[in-house]
Amino acid sequence: MAEKIRWNFNKFVGQRSPAEMLIYGFALVIFLGTILLTLPIASVSGESAGLIDALFTATSAVCVTGLVVVDTGTFWSVFGKFVIIFLIQIGGLGFMSLTTMFFVLAGKRITIKDRLLIQSSVNMDSISGIVKFTKYIFFSSLLIEGIGALLLALVFIPEYGFLQGTAYSFFHAISAFCNAGFDLFGNYSSLTKYAGNFIINFVIGGLVILGGLGFAVTSDLINVRKFEKMSMHAKLVLTVTGVLLIVGFVFFFIFEYNNPQTMGSLSLPEKFLAAFFQSITPRTAGYNTINTAALTPPSLFLTMLFMFIGASPGSTGGGVKTSTFAIIIMTVASVLHGKKDVSIFKRSILGPAIRRAISVIVIAFAIVILMIFVLLCTEPEASFETIVFEVLSAFGMVGLTTGLTPHLSIAGKIAISITMFVGRLGPLTVAYAISRSEKRARENVGNFKLPEGNIMIG
Repeated sequence: MAEKIRWNFNKFVGQRSPAEMLIYGFALVIFLGTILLTLPIASVSGESAGLIDALFTATSAVCVTGLVVVDTGTFWSVFGKFVIIFLIQIGGLGFMSLTTMFFVLAGKRITIKDRLLIQSSVNMDSISGIVKFTKYIFFSSLLIEGIGALLLALVFIPEYGFLQGTAYSFFHAISAFCNAGFDLFGNYSSLTKYAGNFIINFVIGGLVILGGLGFAVTSDLINVRKFEKMSMHAKLVLTVTGVLLIVGFVFFFIFEYNNPQTMGSLSLPEKFLAAFFQSITPRTAGYNTINTAALTPPSLFLTMLFMFIGASPGSTGGGVKTSTFAIIIMTVASVLHGKKDVSIFKRSILGPAIRRAISVIVIAFAIVILMIFVLLCTEPEASFETIVFEVLSAFGMVGLTTGLTPHLSIAGKIAISITMFVGRLGPLTVAYAISRSEKRARENVGNFKLPEGNIMIG
């Protein structure tokens, strides 16, 4: 019987593409997390959270989003919080990375199929050296999270005592590095009480940035160090990330400087700190040190744009990714300048990369528009601006909200759960599937080419 089950399982796996296996894998983790969070032991009250709220929370944790329908700090018990942080760690590093490490430690041989799954999970171009890279992901993540926890403990242990302070330090270090945005401070307050705390802002902000750069980029930072010798991908990601951080800092500082509900009452150093953190957090972090619902309209618009762009490929963050956004901008710039090729850092960007970037952007827009329409139907009392912000936050795996999440209807919770799931897997999986399709097309078509046609544009 056991042998038959194993044979059927292997047959099922063998017939599935890596993209499909990623979807099934994440769905399975969410399902198991949902079951655990529905248990009475998972809540402080001893009563079940209910299927929908448990499903929403598990999805938000595995998809490292941070949107919550119940207050994490006060609703969930120690067991429930442990389940949530465990789901965040799986979702942030990828279940295939953790599974691979388990197989390596157990002495199991990593097959080609396993390597293809890992490649899809961590968004790499090749399976060469993939197991070694997975080890780097695992151990570097533990090291960074450990250092972050030690630094956070300088604040949390004096404030909450040794046991609770230590637990808070590790929880928020993991949540920040995985770009999840879950917090334990209660009353949906996030980090607002630490708006002027330099240690909290720089440690949480630093963890978010490191997690959002992508493991390939951090590997280049460690091994190569000199910018001019880094890979083109690392150069592009670091450049775009730096530009977005600076632009965000400047505009948030200007737009919120006199806003009495956000930065108006802060001292000048605290305003600089709040603007710096606000430029980081929309890029899939989910933490906030100022009231998101009270942001000025220009700041809300900029936040929504940053949420859509998101972090970088192969990272713990979401969105359409910085490199995708950069390729689209550079493609448009090359067209406006009458250039045939798209290039950066004295290197041409290949056509397949441009097509994948355009596909990811278009598909992302389609998903966002569809989910906005769905929520307009399920949440008739919410404003259009609030719904757009909520959908972009869910799709970009950000976790920021203007206050709509706890008041979502059952249908709205299901819609946002689907949006988070698609946001976690959609662009990455679609990009991988397209790249595989292009490879097959090149292999099958050979030199055959259809007659050209002309279509008027613009």
